[in-house]
Amino acid sequence: MIKYRLLLRLVAFLLGGFLLITPYSSAHAVLQEGDEVPNYVRSQITGIDLHGQDLSKSSIAGATARDANLSDVDLHGTVVTLADLKGSNLNGIDLTDTLSDRVNFQKTDLRNAVLVNMIASGSSFAGALIAGADFSDSVLDRDDQRNLCEIAEGVNPKTGIATRDSLECSDNLGGYKPAMPGS
Repeated sequence: MIKYRLLLRLVAFLLGGFLLITPYSSAHAVLQEGDEVPNYVRSQITGIDLHGQDLSKSSIAGATARDANLSDVDLHGTVVTLADLKGSNLNGIDLTDTLSDRVNFQKTDLRNAVLVNMIASGSSFAGALIAGADFSDSVLDRDDQRNLCEIAEGVNPKTGIATRDSLECSDNLGGYKPAMPGS
């Protein structure tokens, strides 16, 4: 039920907010009067260093950001869909309440990341480092959840939630806890 409500909230966000940030709109989204936030929609930003920046009002949807430094970046509530982040440093990133479907997270460093309420269906986490990551209430593909449970360890330093608990891992079911008890 929680994941269904999250999906409805994100759809409402997309219909109400994302339509303002399209590849055809201006290059910047307004944060406050006079302050502009970068918009990386469909951008080629491979290797970029955005360490520690607040990009919560921007978007990297459809961007190619391989081997980028996005450590400690605040992207909560943004749209990251269809982005290619392969090999990037996402250590400590905040992806809370993001639409991150069909994102390439392969070989990324997601240690200590906050991924709460993230929709990541169709994304790939192969080879990602996730120690200390918090995936609480996130929507992941079943295979991704099972594979992430195999390597889950640590506790997120910001939320205090264990990675295994946030992924709803279970030792007696081969690293995966089904959604319905008894299944």
